[in-house]
Amino acid sequence: MNGTIDSLGMEMADRALVVKVGGSLIQEAGSIVSTLEESGRPILVVPGGGPFARLVRSMNLPDEQAHWMAVLAMDQFGWYMAAGGYPVTHEISLPCKVEILLPYRMLRERDPLPHRWDVTSDTIAAWVASEIGLDLLILKSVDGIMRRGALVPRVADPVPCEEVDPCLIPFALAHGMRTTILSGREPGRVRDFLEGKKVRGTIIEPRL
Repeated sequence: MNGTIDSLGMEMADRALVVKVGGSLIQEAGSIVSTLEESGRPILVVPGGGPFARLVRSMNLPDEQAHWMAVLAMDQFGWYMAAGGYPVTHEISLPCKVEILLPYRMLRERDPLPHRWDVTSDTIAAWVASEIGLDLLILKSVDGIMRRGALVPRVADPVPCEEVDPCLIPFALAHGMRTTILSGREPGRVRDFLEGKKVRGTIIEPRL
């Protein structure tokens, strides 16, 4: 299948993982988190901003105010997912089960990233994963990174694209992070990835 990639491998299918759930998946969020829980893997979920962040963007505010309001939007989406009975955390640490990160408090204290719209929850999730040394799975409404209408299965150099924020790929490559982008609209695909099976998507990783 065009765009089929190796997952983490069966021997790594029980490892802890950071999973960013894109805000465009708000309708699927409940089933996604349920699928993550069913995997039995320790997973730290980083929420996107969804409709809450889109409202902030529409206000045309200065970067400083827009940044922190957009981070608060991630907290709102996080609480939305937590309504399914999942625990929340304000800290970056290795998860013991599925936990949903509410990042505002921690980011206010540490403030590690630039305050501009090309640094979104994608790069925030990458920073979180890098801090605890975990691989990152980004769930979007698209199959992965596209180029000339075709899915790109592997990215090893910075490339312009619209599927993720402009800072994500350079950040992941600079920090040696294995990052996978999949469609969150395909529950079976997410489940297969978590089980270490081959899936359709894009892997971002440095050249060996």
